[in-house]
Amino acid sequence: MHIRYFLALSLLPQLVLAEETTSEPDASIQCLVEPPVPRMANLDPDASELALQEIRILSDRSEAQMGKQAKFNGNVSFSQGGRHIAADEAILDQESERLDANGNLVFQDQMFTITADSLVAQMRDNSATLTGAQYWLHGQQIHGDAEKLEITPDNNLHLTKTNFTTCPPGDSSWLLEAERIKIDSTEEWGELWDAKLKIGGIPILYIPYMTIPVSDKRKSGFLFPQFSTSTTNGVEVATPYYWNIAPEYDLTFTPHYMSARGLFLKTDFRYLAGESQQGQINVEYLGNDNMMSNNADRYLYHWQHKGAINENWRVLANFTQVSDNNYFNDMNSDVQSATDNQLSRIGEISYFEKNWDFSARVQDIKVLGEDEIPYQVMPQLNFNYRAPSLWNGLDFDLMSEITNFKHQENEFSTATRLHIEPSISLPIQGPAGSLTSEVKLLQTYYWQDDQGNPKNEELDDQVSRTLPQVRIHGQVNFERFTDYFNENYRQTLEPQFQYLYVGYEDQSNIGIYDTAQLQEDYYGLFRERRFSGLDRIADANQMTLGLTTRLFDEHNVEKFKFSLGQIFYFQDSRVGINEPGMSTQTFTQENTSNSVLAAELSTQIYKDWYMSGAIQYDTKQSENKKSEVTLDFRPGANKLLQLSYRYVPDLLNTNTNESVDISQAGMRGAWPVSDNLYLVGNWYYDLNESRNVETYAGFQYESCCWAIRLSYHYRIKTNYEDDFNPIVDDRELFEKGIYLNFVIKGLGGSGPLGVTDMLDDGLFNYRKPLYLKN
Repeated sequence: MHIRYFLALSLLPQLVLAEETTSEPDASIQCLVEPPVPRMANLDPDASELALQEIRILSDRSEAQMGKQAKFNGNVSFSQGGRHIAADEAILDQESERLDANGNLVFQDQMFTITADSLVAQMRDNSATLTGAQYWLHGQQIHGDAEKLEITPDNNLHLTKTNFTTCPPGDSSWLLEAERIKIDSTEEWGELWDAKLKIGGIPILYIPYMTIPVSDKRKSGFLFPQFSTSTTNGVEVATPYYWNIAPEYDLTFTPHYMSARGLFLKTDFRYLAGESQQGQINVEYLGNDNMMSNNADRYLYHWQHKGAINENWRVLANFTQVSDNNYFNDMNSDVQSATDNQLSRIGEISYFEKNWDFSARVQDIKVLGEDEIPYQVMPQLNFNYRAPSLWNGLDFDLMSEITNFKHQENEFSTATRLHIEPSISLPIQGPAGSLTSEVKLLQTYYWQDDQGNPKNEELDDQVSRTLPQVRIHGQVNFERFTDYFNENYRQTLEPQFQYLYVGYEDQSNIGIYDTAQLQEDYYGLFRERRFSGLDRIADANQMTLGLTTRLFDEHNVEKFKFSLGQIFYFQDSRVGINEPGMSTQTFTQENTSNSVLAAELSTQIYKDWYMSGAIQYDTKQSENKKSEVTLDFRPGANKLLQLSYRYVPDLLNTNTNESVDISQAGMRGAWPVSDNLYLVGNWYYDLNESRNVETYAGFQYESCCWAIRLSYHYRIKTNYEDDFNPIVDDRELFEKGIYLNFVIKGLGGSGPLGVTDMLDDGLFNYRKPLYLKN
């Protein structure tokens, strides 16, 4: 029979038990725990409010007395909105407003499923008690048991003699048992009393009282400790503590003990400033470093801020300071890694409109391990204006800046630079190709102060430089359908050219403030500049020719790409930049009829085999100026084998100020032994020095409810000369270490450790093996 009662039934709160941070499990691990009962169908979410409050009761048999009791037997089903109750027997006492249900009892809503021996609900105050309960969260791994489960009138939850885990049923890898758990549905956190953590059925930790997050809402508390050991730091133990100060502020404080050095304290403070601005402040301190000859204090402080004040204004700030040049080589910092050798200090505010923008910027860069100190930008003002399709398809652009350069040392000159760069261009574009003609006028003014130092006697107090520039760039797109190895492809042929003319002017009376040589590669052949910055604008009368061909399969996926190009000089360039060890007034000349021949290749060789490479070859001297190649085998997710080689001659070593040849070979791999066990490793070898540069080997085991990673690392260290600790010879040249990471998912852990970060855990990251480390 079908009886309708227009009563409100509110049995259970919206219970959510979740770890502090929820992560998606690895796709290869099926971790979702489902209740052993079928999910009941939800009612129409678009139903009226009255229909959502309506109680529908179905049963095989029923006895009802108006105003007193109604008894239901056999396949009893209660439904209200998205809540459902199934039982063998139920009694509804309308006089006391009490509901009793038992026998194969199942309670479900959109969030969870509960089975229990019996249920007693007081409908007057919306409280209920379930005995012999088991619960499962939909879409998550968390489930557990409770001898008694109570719902209070204010929708809080009390569990007695209870437990929970994220492991599948029958898997006792870890289990948290508690005498009592109280869940606050408003604050979304839980309190546990007399808790025991069991791993493999063995109690390993007793906790008299603790709090846990029961949603993805932030909660203060200790995070998982970290353990490692290395030759430079000894045994390391880090115990981070997370403090949820306010919705817009939080702080992580990490005492990090290193047996060889001492107690390393790290603080990471994050904040939100309004809806669109955010920042963080880091402070790190190690007092009396035992590995330093003078037991010096080591420290770092860092501030970063960025965001939008409104739809037009943007702000950016970044400042970092460390105690010494070798700080990142020795310390496990949260700010930068050992491969970073520059500290950037930037402050910028910008204003954007549709056709123009304005910015003000200050900048100071500290280069670790180098004696030469870069110039400071104090400040730089930029104004840019754009007028597309100004007249008959012509585009007009104006770029301008005024920059004041200062230096921390008195013997260096200072300067103010004003640069104005108007341009008119005519872009013609179509499916068959494009042609862009552009004319620029480069006008620069310098006001220089040599500080009375004879080193700068060749610098003029005032300099005005006016250079015309003409650039014509064209590209033609050809394509055809063809087949190779019985496969259909679409092949493109994309020749392009660029003519560039830049006028000449003697610039030896201008100091070097922010200018450096740009890297030469295929795309660099089509640049307008040979140098970054504006202190040197090289004269040019040259033609660049390039050709790119690609192969696309039937699904329009690029399978092959090859590019080849070279610059042909009609006149020698007479403007260069100072060479290492020479004064700022000594310049080099191009003195050659053409540039290096640059080529790049990226291709899928066959099925899961991929190759990429690049070369810069001096055709006049018959010399290899730079080459790199990688060969990848990627048959599936988390499966990788990679071989790589890199060669660069005459690379400047900033530590010794001498040129060295880089010739290094390496291999990297990641492979799943099973669905749960992964092996990752890499090895890089310096062919010139006949020594290992880096070796990494690690394995990771991950199940649905826990993960562990054990790794070994051997790598070269970059030891800078430093007045802070002048005894460089006593420093370790290589660092060896063993690292252990352990995560219990659902108990404050950070989720799966992942294979990707293992591939990136080193000097030569995956997909960037050609990074050059001096």
